[in-house]
Amino acid sequence: MTAVIVTEKLSKRFGDLVAVRDLSLRVDKGEIFGVLGPNGAGKSTTIRMLCGILDPTSGKGTVVGYDIAKEPERIKERIGYMTQRFSLYEDLTVYENLEFYAGIYGIPRRDRRARLDEVIATAGLGDRRKQLAGTLSGGWKQRVALAAATIHRPPLIFLDEPTAGVDPVTRRTFWDEIHRLASAGTTVLVTTHYMDEAERCHRLAFIFAGRLLDEGRPDEVIARRKLVALEIEVDDPDHVREALRARPDIESVEPYGHALRVVGRDVDLEAIVRQIVTPKRIAPAHPSVEDAFVSMVRAEG
Repeated sequence: MTAVIVTEKLSKRFGDLVAVRDLSLRVDKGEIFGVLGPNGAGKSTTIRMLCGILDPTSGKGTVVGYDIAKEPERIKERIGYMTQRFSLYEDLTVYENLEFYAGIYGIPRRDRRARLDEVIATAGLGDRRKQLAGTLSGGWKQRVALAAATIHRPPLIFLDEPTAGVDPVTRRTFWDEIHRLASAGTTVLVTTHYMDEAERCHRLAFIFAGRLLDEGRPDEVIARRKLVALEIEVDDPDHVREALRARPDIESVEPYGHALRVVGRDVDLEAIVRQIVTPKRIAPAHPSVEDAFVSMVRAEG
């Protein structure tokens, strides 16, 4: 595999605050790499260092073959960047926005019209090319923003909470496009708070308080936490939920409709549940990325 992002003990301080501490990562070509962490974990600071916007305090790294401290301008030419705010000019049309970004990214004038027509067709924006960006719905703005971030065919794109505020159907369509880009060789680094989206990534990194807690495929991360999960139905769910939450060997107890979803770590979970209650129904459940994420954060907290 060809490494597109490599960092070694990358750190960033703001005075006494250590925003990122000794972060070592490797992201390979064509990967969809997810970065998860609560607010304030250091995700945005990490992305800004990788994009060449912030200088690291210590450590080193390369992005698309360039040193993040010595060659930030070369990195900026070779990446795409999309945030949840979409970074569109609302008083310009869809076409004018894309034309502007084509110029910013240095697409030669002789090639610009053909490239604009291509991305508009690929994104399904043909009927909206003359519409003002400010009048678009969140889903259509998302399409335009992704087209703008990829108009220069970058080998790497950064997506910072790209699906915040859009509906579930639009999110699915967006992720189909992300996988299409990755299958064509584009590397994608994405931050997200949606755990179902995290499971769509090839690999994940969990960051908390600026430190890397774990990294790997979603199934690997879940397996390393040694989590077990059950779904139970009981007569008095409120009482049972509180009784189970009081146990130190229980990771989480959450209501799911009429049932309770109980998660433990490396324990005989069914035996623990039956010590407290005789369920009307009990069934195994699959531990999720969300379970692993919550387990790590609670352990660190």
